[in-house]
Amino acid sequence: MRGASLFNPELGGRAKKAIADRNCHRKHVEDGIYMAEKSEKCHGQSVLHGKYELGRLLGHGTFAKVYHARNLQTGKNVAMKVVGKEKVIKVGMMEQVKREISVMKMVKHPNIVELHEVMASKSKIYFAMDLVRGGELFTKIAKGRLREDVARNYFQQLISAIDFCHSRGVYHRDLKPENLLLDDDGNLKVTDFGLSAFAEHLRQDGLLHTTCGTPAYVAPEVIGKKGYDGAKADLWSCGVILYVLLAGFLPFQDDNIVAMYRKIYRGDFKCPTWFSSESRRLITKLLDPNPNTRITISKIMDSSWFKRSVPKSVRTKEEQEFEAINFEDVGKGKETETLNAFHIISLSQGFDLSPLFEEKKREEKEELRFATTRPASSVISKLEEVAMAKKFSVKKSDSSVRLQGQESGRKGKLAIAADIFAVTPSFLVVEVKKSSGDTLEYNQFCSKELRPALKDIVWTSPAADSMPA
Repeated sequence: MRGASLFNPELGGRAKKAIADRNCHRKHVEDGIYMAEKSEKCHGQSVLHGKYELGRLLGHGTFAKVYHARNLQTGKNVAMKVVGKEKVIKVGMMEQVKREISVMKMVKHPNIVELHEVMASKSKIYFAMDLVRGGELFTKIAKGRLREDVARNYFQQLISAIDFCHSRGVYHRDLKPENLLLDDDGNLKVTDFGLSAFAEHLRQDGLLHTTCGTPAYVAPEVIGKKGYDGAKADLWSCGVILYVLLAGFLPFQDDNIVAMYRKIYRGDFKCPTWFSSESRRLITKLLDPNPNTRITISKIMDSSWFKRSVPKSVRTKEEQEFEAINFEDVGKGKETETLNAFHIISLSQGFDLSPLFEEKKREEKEELRFATTRPASSVISKLEEVAMAKKFSVKKSDSSVRLQGQESGRKGKLAIAADIFAVTPSFLVVEVKKSSGDTLEYNQFCSKELRPALKDIVWTSPAADSMPA
């Protein structure tokens, strides 16, 4: 078990460094995902699909090689993971590769390594991903434990990413410091979704049953092979990671893996004396061997230890953008824009005008439109009422409204823009869009707050009213 030896507090500094270097290299070879800088180059500069210029080899493993690549259209540097189809099919891992692609397309978040594009040839699959240059969090811990404020910063980012995954029905199942990368600015990025599972993988009992993960980080219910909740198992792993960040070694250690599993199953660990009382309390709740009483992600985020952070003198990007909105610059008394025939067609899907009056029928939509015969002032008043009830900040003109939530969601503060257009002086179209924040949270806001509040002013066609129920 390589993790336990690395975090043994009895190891000297030089031994720690040697083991850390060897294990980090082994990780790169095994996964081929971490973008370690190497001097080795591929044979000449080649262009992939006429779009990416492949550069030097960054890392390689059993099934994949990772190259530095540059998008010739945008100039953006990426990591190009090249997987050999034949090898993957031979060992029966094609489903795992497909799952990783599906998951990474679903989970776009600031703290998750982004998959930009997937391409394929007859013999290979190509993943164009974020080029993350800062190394593994594993390497940082190998040098010694982190200060509590630094550990909290990484843990906050980890929980933000995992909360986002869980909201999409995705469970990582192999969380550990080796799968947490750092970018140039020190921001955390979760990677390696090869062992992840979807909510659709749940059996009839509502649980997952595949035993997977890294021994030292795996939850006791996963070891028990009786079925487990993927979200709760991920949170156990987050607890082990937090312990390691603050201690510099693992909570459950034993040369005998069966003995280590017994400790995990009983939740048999001790916190070092330097742990603060708040961090000790949170870790104890995370490493609760009973998944039914283990702390939930919402309670983690609500804990005093989690919410405490270094004071920030600068406001978030969303707050700055909202503050910068000034409708007076374009004239407060600006009249509602009138739509001509071409505008109407551009707002509709083809020549079917029905989408003007209903939501797009997609699972995750970022805009909706409706028509009304009420004046623009009535629409704005309704939107203000919703904003007041939910404690949103409001900026408005005679034909536009901007709303911003006070609390940060999974992807920052939710911001909504509503613009009013006139088809005729007495017939208006209102377009509502998400400006920033999480699409799922926006859809929930529209469904639970916006739609019910606007129901009385939304116009429906006489034909729709006369149709039989």
